[in-house]
Amino acid sequence: MTFPGSARTETVLNTSVNVDIRTALPQRELVPMLDNAFAWLRWVDRTFDPFNEESQIARLNAGRTIEQVPELIEVLHRCDEMAEATDGWFDSRIGGTLDVSGYIKGWAVERLSRALASAGAVDHRITAGRDIRVRGSSLPGRPWRVGIRDPRTNAVRRMVFANDLAISTSGKTRVVDPRTGEAQHVLGWVTVIGPDLSTADAFATAMYAMGPIRARRFAMDLAAAEPYEVMIVTRGGRSVSTPGFALYGTPSQLAG
Repeated sequence: MTFPGSARTETVLNTSVNVDIRTALPQRELVPMLDNAFAWLRWVDRTFDPFNEESQIARLNAGRTIEQVPELIEVLHRCDEMAEATDGWFDSRIGGTLDVSGYIKGWAVERLSRALASAGAVDHRITAGRDIRVRGSSLPGRPWRVGIRDPRTNAVRRMVFANDLAISTSGKTRVVDPRTGEAQHVLGWVTVIGPDLSTADAFATAMYAMGPIRARRFAMDLAAAEPYEVMIVTRGGRSVSTPGFALYGTPSQLAG
Protein backbone atom coordinates (compact mmCIF):
# COMPACT_ATOMS: atom_id res chain seq x y z
CA MET A 1 0.00 0.00 0.00
CA THR A 2 1.26 3.45 -0.91
CA PHE A 3 1.00 6.06 1.84
CA PRO A 4 0.99 9.83 1.48
CA GLY A 5 3.87 11.82 2.93
CA SER A 6 7.38 10.49 3.42
CA ALA A 7 9.49 8.56 5.94
CA ARG A 8 13.13 8.24 6.90
CA THR A 9 15.14 6.09 9.30
CA GLU A 10 18.56 6.91 10.78
CA THR A 11 20.62 5.76 13.75
CA VAL A 12 20.88 8.54 16.32
CA LEU A 13 20.55 8.83 20.11
CA ASN A 14 22.00 5.31 20.28
CA THR A 15 18.97 3.79 18.58
CA SER A 16 17.15 3.49 15.28
CA VAL A 17 14.84 6.48 14.78
CA ASN A 18 12.06 6.46 12.21
CA VAL A 19 10.10 9.58 11.30
CA ASP A 20 6.96 8.69 9.31
CA ILE A 21 4.96 11.70 8.05
CA ARG A 22 1.53 10.87 6.59
CA THR A 23 0.30 14.39 5.89
CA ALA A 24 0.00 14.84 2.11
CA LEU A 25 2.59 17.57 1.60
CA PRO A 26 4.74 18.12 -1.51
CA GLN A 27 8.19 16.54 -1.49
CA ARG A 28 9.81 19.97 -1.72
CA GLU A 29 8.45 20.55 1.80
CA LEU A 30 8.87 17.04 3.17
CA VAL A 31 12.54 16.55 2.29
CA PRO A 32 13.86 19.62 4.18
CA MET A 33 11.42 18.84 6.99
CA LEU A 34 13.02 15.42 7.45
CA ASP A 35 16.50 16.91 7.04
CA ASN A 36 15.77 19.35 9.85
CA ALA A 37 14.23 16.62 12.01
CA PHE A 38 17.37 14.51 12.01
CA ALA A 39 19.65 17.53 12.30
CA TRP A 40 17.80 18.36 15.54
CA LEU A 41 18.19 14.81 16.86
CA ARG A 42 21.91 14.81 16.06
CA TRP A 43 22.30 18.13 17.90
CA VAL A 44 20.56 16.65 20.94
CA ASP A 45 22.89 13.65 20.77
CA ARG A 46 26.02 15.84 20.60
CA THR A 47 24.80 18.03 23.45
CA PHE A 48 23.53 15.46 25.95
CA ASP A 49 25.51 12.24 25.37
CA PRO A 50 27.46 11.66 28.62
CA PHE A 51 29.97 9.42 26.80
CA ASN A 52 30.93 12.11 24.29
CA GLU A 53 33.65 14.05 26.11
CA GLU A 54 32.77 17.23 24.21
CA SER A 55 29.06 17.12 25.04
CA GLN A 56 27.70 19.66 27.50
CA ILE A 57 26.80 16.87 29.94
CA ALA A 58 30.31 15.41 29.85
CA ARG A 59 31.81 18.87 30.29
CA LEU A 60 29.61 19.46 33.33
CA ASN A 61 30.70 16.14 34.82
CA ALA A 62 34.34 17.05 34.26
CA GLY A 63 33.94 20.52 35.75
CA ARG A 64 34.72 22.18 32.43
CA THR A 65 33.21 25.33 30.96
CA ILE A 66 29.88 24.80 29.19
CA GLU A 67 27.90 26.81 26.67
CA GLN A 68 24.84 28.75 27.80
CA VAL A 69 22.32 26.47 26.11
CA PRO A 70 18.67 27.15 27.04
CA GLU A 71 17.71 23.56 26.25
CA LEU A 72 20.31 22.30 28.73
CA ILE A 73 18.80 24.40 31.51
CA GLU A 74 15.32 23.19 30.58
CA VAL A 75 16.31 19.51 30.64
CA LEU A 76 18.17 19.73 33.94
CA HIS A 77 15.22 21.55 35.50
CA ARG A 78 12.75 18.96 34.24
CA CYS A 79 14.94 16.09 35.47
CA ASP A 80 14.93 17.64 38.92
CA GLU A 81 11.13 17.98 38.74
CA MET A 82 10.79 14.32 37.73
CA ALA A 83 13.05 13.27 40.59
CA GLU A 84 10.71 15.07 42.97
CA ALA A 85 7.59 13.64 41.28
CA THR A 86 8.91 10.07 41.67
CA ASP A 87 10.29 10.50 45.20
CA GLY A 88 13.80 10.11 43.84
CA TRP A 89 13.23 6.92 41.82
CA PHE A 90 14.02 8.86 38.67
CA ASP A 91 17.49 10.26 39.26
CA SER A 92 19.74 11.90 36.66
CA ARG A 93 22.63 12.28 39.13
CA ILE A 94 23.31 8.75 40.38
CA GLY A 95 26.65 8.52 42.13
CA GLY A 96 27.33 12.19 41.54
CA THR A 97 27.50 11.74 37.75
CA LEU A 98 25.00 13.58 35.58
CA ASP A 99 23.27 11.35 33.03
CA VAL A 100 19.92 12.41 31.52
CA SER A 101 19.55 9.31 29.35
CA GLY A 102 16.30 8.32 31.08
CA TYR A 103 14.70 11.56 29.92
CA ILE A 104 16.46 13.00 26.91
CA LYS A 105 15.26 10.67 24.15
CA GLY A 106 11.62 11.18 25.07
CA TRP A 107 12.21 14.91 25.37
CA ALA A 108 13.91 15.14 21.97
CA VAL A 109 11.16 13.19 20.21
CA GLU A 110 8.39 15.16 21.94
CA ARG A 111 10.00 18.46 20.88
CA LEU A 112 10.39 17.14 17.33
CA SER A 113 6.75 16.02 17.20
CA ARG A 114 5.55 19.47 18.24
CA ALA A 115 7.80 21.11 15.64
CA LEU A 116 6.49 18.86 12.86
CA ALA A 117 2.88 19.61 13.80
CA SER A 118 3.60 23.35 13.85
CA ALA A 119 5.18 23.07 10.39
CA GLY A 120 2.04 21.46 8.97
CA ALA A 121 2.94 17.77 9.27
CA VAL A 122 0.05 17.08 11.61
CA ASP A 123 -0.11 13.34 10.84
CA HIS A 124 3.06 11.58 11.90
CA ARG A 125 4.64 8.83 13.94
CA ILE A 126 8.14 9.03 15.42
CA THR A 127 9.68 5.82 16.71
CA ALA A 128 12.94 5.97 18.68
CA GLY A 129 13.64 2.53 20.07
CA ARG A 130 10.83 1.90 22.57
CA ASP A 131 9.76 5.55 22.65
CA ILE A 132 6.92 6.36 20.25
CA ARG A 133 4.98 9.58 19.56
CA VAL A 134 1.95 9.64 17.28
CA ARG A 135 -0.20 12.55 16.14
CA GLY A 136 -3.08 12.84 13.73
CA SER A 137 -4.02 9.84 11.57
CA SER A 138 -2.14 7.03 9.87
CA LEU A 139 -4.65 7.32 7.01
CA PRO A 140 -7.73 9.55 6.71
CA GLY A 141 -10.14 8.50 9.43
CA ARG A 142 -7.77 5.91 10.93
CA PRO A 143 -5.91 6.22 14.22
CA TRP A 144 -2.36 5.02 14.56
CA ARG A 145 -2.01 1.35 15.50
CA VAL A 146 0.96 0.76 17.79
CA GLY A 147 2.18 -2.59 19.07
CA ILE A 148 3.68 -2.64 22.55
CA ARG A 149 6.52 -5.12 22.28
CA ASP A 150 8.28 -7.26 24.86
CA PRO A 151 11.80 -5.72 24.95
CA ARG A 152 13.30 -9.20 25.44
CA THR A 153 11.60 -11.06 22.56
CA ASN A 154 10.22 -8.21 20.41
CA ALA A 155 6.85 -10.00 20.39
CA VAL A 156 3.79 -7.73 20.38
CA ARG A 157 2.14 -7.99 23.78
CA ARG A 158 -0.64 -5.45 23.33
CA MET A 159 -2.03 -3.09 20.72
CA VAL A 160 -3.03 0.52 21.32
CA PHE A 161 -4.86 2.84 18.94
CA ALA A 162 -4.55 6.61 19.19
CA ASN A 163 -4.57 9.91 17.33
CA ASP A 164 -2.41 11.79 19.84
CA LEU A 165 -0.35 9.73 22.30
CA ALA A 166 3.12 9.23 23.74
CA ILE A 167 4.21 5.66 24.48
CA SER A 168 7.38 4.81 26.41
CA THR A 169 8.62 1.38 27.50
CA SER A 170 11.44 0.78 29.97
CA GLY A 171 13.00 -2.67 30.12
CA LYS A 172 15.97 -4.77 28.97
CA THR A 173 18.40 -1.86 29.09
CA ARG A 174 20.25 -1.26 32.34
CA VAL A 175 18.16 0.68 34.86
CA VAL A 176 19.74 1.40 38.23
CA ASP A 177 18.08 1.60 41.62
CA PRO A 178 19.09 5.16 42.56
CA ARG A 179 19.10 4.25 46.26
CA THR A 180 21.53 1.35 45.99
CA GLY A 181 23.29 1.92 42.66
CA GLU A 182 22.48 -1.68 41.68
CA ALA A 183 20.92 -2.68 38.36
CA GLN A 184 17.26 -3.71 38.55
CA HIS A 185 16.10 -6.93 36.87
CA VAL A 186 12.94 -7.78 38.82
CA LEU A 187 10.41 -6.50 36.29
CA GLY A 188 10.08 -7.50 32.66
CA TRP A 189 9.16 -4.02 31.54
CA VAL A 190 7.00 -0.98 32.21
CA THR A 191 5.01 0.91 29.56
CA VAL A 192 3.61 4.39 30.21
CA ILE A 193 1.23 6.17 27.84
CA GLY A 194 0.08 9.78 28.04
CA PRO A 195 0.28 13.25 26.50
CA ASP A 196 4.02 13.97 26.84
CA LEU A 197 6.77 11.54 25.84
CA SER A 198 9.54 12.97 28.02
CA THR A 199 7.36 12.64 31.13
CA ALA A 200 6.21 9.15 30.15
CA ASP A 201 9.85 8.16 29.57
CA ALA A 202 10.89 9.36 33.04
CA PHE A 203 7.92 7.69 34.75
CA ALA A 204 8.64 4.38 32.98
CA THR A 205 12.30 4.51 34.03
CA ALA A 206 11.35 5.28 37.63
CA MET A 207 8.77 2.50 37.93
CA TYR A 208 11.11 -0.06 36.40
CA ALA A 209 13.63 0.85 39.10
CA MET A 210 11.00 0.57 41.86
CA GLY A 211 10.25 -3.12 41.47
CA PRO A 212 6.77 -4.71 41.22
CA ILE A 213 5.04 -3.84 44.49
CA ARG A 214 6.08 -0.21 44.75
CA ALA A 215 5.66 0.31 40.97
CA ARG A 216 2.08 -0.96 41.02
CA ARG A 217 1.13 1.34 43.89
CA PHE A 218 2.81 4.30 42.19
CA ALA A 219 1.10 3.52 38.86
CA MET A 220 -2.37 3.48 40.40
CA ASP A 221 -1.73 6.77 42.23
CA LEU A 222 -0.29 8.32 39.05
CA ALA A 223 -3.26 7.33 36.89
CA ALA A 224 -5.67 8.70 39.48
CA ALA A 225 -3.95 12.10 39.54
CA GLU A 226 -2.41 12.58 36.08
CA PRO A 227 -3.34 11.78 32.44
CA TYR A 228 -0.95 8.81 32.28
CA GLU A 229 -1.76 5.10 32.16
CA VAL A 230 0.63 2.25 32.96
CA MET A 231 1.17 -1.40 32.09
CA ILE A 232 3.60 -3.35 34.29
CA VAL A 233 4.87 -6.77 33.23
CA THR A 234 6.86 -9.07 35.52
CA ARG A 235 9.76 -11.19 34.32
CA GLY A 236 7.38 -14.15 34.46
CA GLY A 237 5.06 -12.45 31.99
CA ARG A 238 2.22 -11.48 34.31
CA SER A 239 0.83 -8.02 33.66
CA VAL A 240 -1.23 -5.42 35.49
CA SER A 241 -2.55 -2.19 33.99
CA THR A 242 -4.19 0.93 35.29
CA PRO A 243 -7.92 1.04 34.43
CA GLY A 244 -7.62 3.70 31.72
CA PHE A 245 -5.14 1.68 29.67
CA ALA A 246 -7.99 -0.41 28.26
CA LEU A 247 -9.52 2.68 26.63
CA TYR A 248 -6.78 2.55 24.02
CA GLY A 249 -7.44 -1.09 23.19
CA THR A 250 -9.65 -0.82 20.10
CA PRO A 251 -10.02 1.82 17.39
CA SER A 252 -13.80 1.96 17.81
CA GLN A 253 -13.44 3.17 21.39
CA LEU A 254 -11.63 6.29 20.19
CA ALA A 255 -14.54 7.44 18.09
CA GLY A 256 -16.66 8.20 21.16
